[in-house]
Amino acid sequence: MGFRFRRSARLGPLRFNFTSGGLSSISLGGRGASFNIPVNRSGGPRTTVGLPGTGLSWSLEHTPDRPGGIPAGPAAGLPNSRRLRPGQLEALKQSLLGVLRQELFAPGSTGQQLWEQGLVSRLLADAALGARTTGLLALIETPEAMESYVQRAQGQDDAKRRAQRCITAVQEASRLAAGRGWLA
Repeated sequence: MGFRFRRSARLGPLRFNFTSGGLSSISLGGRGASFNIPVNRSGGPRTTVGLPGTGLSWSLEHTPDRPGGIPAGPAAGLPNSRRLRPGQLEALKQSLLGVLRQELFAPGSTGQQLWEQGLVSRLLADAALGARTTGLLALIETPEAMESYVQRAQGQDDAKRRAQRCITAVQEASRLAAGRGWLA
């Protein structure tokens, strides 16, 4: 097992967290509730609320592309970690797919129009689209493609990232189709 270095220093209500690479993050708050702002690490600001002494906590990462996070639906009781018990990851994937179908592809929604009218396939046939956009739209070309993409997730964070990417794909497809006058 490798060695780790972690140190923190307080200055008033702020706690500065250091690693061997320098300042890692700045935290505000204490036991029970805190807000952490990354300085030299990946991820966005994180709010954590917990019950001190129990080991139970809830954490939400705030990112510009995902201001409200993705609702977990029936899988809301899952632990906020990368280690899930057998069956929990599958339950999370099914929950995320349910939310995607309900929120993005409900009857009368823009997403449903994209699928029913084959607009994503028409957009993919456009050679003027960049490779990144084409790759993004391919994720939601059909209901089966979206389901397969989410089902390949290897962990809780990966499943949520994939669901968020599907949301981004629908938004981009809607924007492009509306720009071409294909959506009413």
